[in-house]
Amino acid sequence: MWQDLFSVQIPIIEKILRTVATYAVVLVIIRLIGKRSMAAMSTMDFVVTILLSNVVQNAVIGPDNSWWGGMIGAVTLVGVNALVDWGAYRSEGIRRWVEGNPVEVIVDGKPQSRQLHRIGLRVDELDRSVRLQQGDSIDEVSLATLQPGGQLVIDLKRDDQSASYGDVKDLTNRLERIEQLLLAGRTSGHH
Repeated sequence: MWQDLFSVQIPIIEKILRTVATYAVVLVIIRLIGKRSMAAMSTMDFVVTILLSNVVQNAVIGPDNSWWGGMIGAVTLVGVNALVDWGAYRSEGIRRWVEGNPVEVIVDGKPQSRQLHRIGLRVDELDRSVRLQQGDSIDEVSLATLQPGGQLVIDLKRDDQSASYGDVKDLTNRLERIEQLLLAGRTSGHH
């Protein structure tokens, strides 16, 4: 029993190569399924993710069920991920390849059908995202981009933007000054 726990059953270099190769393939698969899946996983996307981890398990560990074999795979996986992260931080090209580029999904109040189809995002999902970010409808959006991490960034058209507390306070101050000027003009006109 103890021997099986600590005895690595395949060569360590094979374990490392299996882990690196599996990481690369899964990274490509995730990259190909796109931003939408990362931003809002449906029930089906979640099931696929869970099953994907189970399917690739044997590709990583091979016929080795030892504790050491699992630890070698885990350390390799975390190390490769840290290396890819470091490369993406240092190189714009690596970052773009791993994460992708922002995608314009609404331009001047019009959904970009070709882009939405390419990333698998429906107009009703887009409309819901606009409403969650204080917009009333898609036609109020000047520009909306889906970021590489799956976040939707929306710029409302100027006339459709809500007033902030500061905007209201500034307007109130201006109205008070106008009111004072009008009152001053009335009192000076009576003399």
